[in-house]
Amino acid sequence: MVNKKIKLIIFPGYFLPHIGGLETHIDEFTKYLSKNKKYDITIFVPNIPLSSETEIIHSNVKIIRYPAFEAVSNFPVPKFWSLKFWKLFFSLYGDNFDLVMTRTRFFTNSFLGLVFAKFKLWNREKLIHVEHGSSYVKVESSFTNFISKVYDNIFGRMIFKFSDKNISISNAVWNFVQKFDTRDSPIIRRGVDFDIYSNNINYKLDYSGKTIISFVGRLYKWKGVENSIKAFLSLSAKIRKNCVFVIVGDGEDFDRLSDLCGDELNKSIFMLGNLKFSDAIDVLKQTDIYVHSAYAGGGLSNSLLQAMYCSCAIVASPNEGANEVVSDGVNGVLLTDNSVESLSSGLKELVLDSSLMGKYSICAKDTLEKDFDWRVVVEKYEKVFDEVLK
Repeated sequence: MVNKKIKLIIFPGYFLPHIGGLETHIDEFTKYLSKNKKYDITIFVPNIPLSSETEIIHSNVKIIRYPAFEAVSNFPVPKFWSLKFWKLFFSLYGDNFDLVMTRTRFFTNSFLGLVFAKFKLWNREKLIHVEHGSSYVKVESSFTNFISKVYDNIFGRMIFKFSDKNISISNAVWNFVQKFDTRDSPIIRRGVDFDIYSNNINYKLDYSGKTIISFVGRLYKWKGVENSIKAFLSLSAKIRKNCVFVIVGDGEDFDRLSDLCGDELNKSIFMLGNLKFSDAIDVLKQTDIYVHSAYAGGGLSNSLLQAMYCSCAIVASPNEGANEVVSDGVNGVLLTDNSVESLSSGLKELVLDSSLMGKYSICAKDTLEKDFDWRVVVEKYEKVFDEVLK
């Protein structure tokens, strides 16, 4: 396969301009993979938010966006009644893809990728599934959680079983995947696109003289942002008057979290909503302490890695991959859980010790530069491709 053009199609749950860690993961992955001209890459994805139906990025990565809607927040479903959807989907059969890649088993688009790769009578493609989750879906709605678990145990299990290779993005994810499929599977952690951090800061925060604490990500239960807000509010008035807590992102919990801030909303707690990617990075560049309060369930938090590379001092629960990149007392504060008490203690420790905050910020960036170069990560994927295509 070395001298042959390899055609790869990716079925992610979302892609840019939708904002999230999965989206930037795929964008950066294809950016660096496409530097090797032997790859011809297509991304087939729900058109949420509404964008161009087709687009070329990174010189030779083709995006095809199909009509879709969100059955519930953050769970896109194809508009099966739309002729446009079927036209775009069946047009894929005209290409002879060598590899199909799905990303995160609980998105319907991953099942669509499984159908495209395996459920046909001829010319079945090799399927590589990359898993980003380490538990069942957890949102505020218990009904949604129940339906998601049922879906997982039927369709998610099928994706794991029918794939030619499963890849996990963290140790926690690997442990979860093993519950469904015990075949040997590699762990390939995501990279960090160092290039995007070189620009000057354009989105400036006006909190001079304050210690800036921040969170960047989707606002739903999995992320534990409610506990971070409560932890911040539990700090003494003397400590809190010298700090601000900046929250970037949107999601089903936005209004509820805004209410939780109470009188401190727009005084010491600022909820900025969705920002474009470069502006969110600018917030991290100006952050002193990044708080990662996730519950168990995610893979490896992209925002956490970005914060570390932006030289933020980290206070983190052990979940969503934090215990794989944060070493307590070395490059951050790694907590035993994401309780309000633990988060409050971690924040207090750093706010009151600027020298320790500075030490952790330097060490956090050093960790990222050493272990998360996308060029090295892509080489690991290419080895898997070669193995599957033998």
